[in-house]
Amino acid sequence: MTSPVLVLLSGFLCHVAIAGQTCPQPDDVPFSTVTPLKTSYDPGEQIVYFCKPGYLSQGGMRRLTCPFTGIWPLNTLKCTPRVCPFAGILDNGAVRYTTFEYPNTISFACNSGYYLNGTNSAQCTEEGKWSPELPVCAPITCPPPPVPKFATLRIYKPSARNNSLYRDRAVFKCLPHHAMFGNDTIACTAHGNWTELPECREVKCPFPSRPENGFVNYPAKQVLLYKDKATYGCHDTYNLDGPEEVECTKLGNWSAQPSCKASCKLSVKKATVLYQGERVKLQERFKNGMLHGDKVSFFCKNKEKKCSYTEEAQCVDGTIEIPKCFKEHSSLAFWKTDAWDIMPC
Repeated sequence: MTSPVLVLLSGFLCHVAIAGQTCPQPDDVPFSTVTPLKTSYDPGEQIVYFCKPGYLSQGGMRRLTCPFTGIWPLNTLKCTPRVCPFAGILDNGAVRYTTFEYPNTISFACNSGYYLNGTNSAQCTEEGKWSPELPVCAPITCPPPPVPKFATLRIYKPSARNNSLYRDRAVFKCLPHHAMFGNDTIACTAHGNWTELPECREVKCPFPSRPENGFVNYPAKQVLLYKDKATYGCHDTYNLDGPEEVECTKLGNWSAQPSCKASCKLSVKKATVLYQGERVKLQERFKNGMLHGDKVSFFCKNKEKKCSYTEEAQCVDGTIEIPKCFKEHSSLAFWKTDAWDIMPC
């Protein structure tokens, strides 16, 4: 028969042992909560881990019971963030992101010529959805281009029904006798408007003056306008210095002012010269004189080296300077050799 004292003593010792084996506050699992949360737990008490909104439980146990040992079991529970659908491609634009996990935010940008139809950013929600909904990049359009006064459209093909898309172009031309100031081509910009329009202005030119020793012809009109033309000519023995035809420019003046220059009378009666790369007899090729601007090269002797070289002479408004080194060969000195017939230096 067991002694009553022994029974009381063993019961007391068991109570002391059980009372001294409480469990401490459980380990923290990132992105989770514990219910109930206390600083200590008696053996047999239960706790439950709940993942916070936006996170999913993965592996390990959610429900734990405090054992008599006072040591919580090893818990491998993880709360992982929800993942939103892939949003890394935006047609005609770009998506900037780090990950698609809750609660990250992604942002959007469109290429030149497109605009964001929708939000410029979205967040992955607790439910694993994007909020607000993802945008699209819509093309930027320009209305039909305005036509400047005194101008017409030469080239214009709208790409989007009656409107134009980014970088579409329109080309203008001015009405007759109107000059264009600015670029004849405009473009649809990334802001939905057109680049700067040109301006068409009526331009007048004064009547061209008659050159001395020459004449000028132009349209028989009361006023000479942009693109009108005039033609020049010279009297006999004079040569035109400048173009034969000139045009009224957008600046209100003529494209050139030709003048008539006198021909040159030659003091040399006989010589062989270079003209336009060929040897010609001066007295035959220029029997009526040299025209203004004509150039020839005279042959000269280098007596020391017994060879020949050339020096150029040009007719300038009735005057030509014969090179001093040139010596006209006399027909009486038949035994002498002309410079042009000697080997070049």
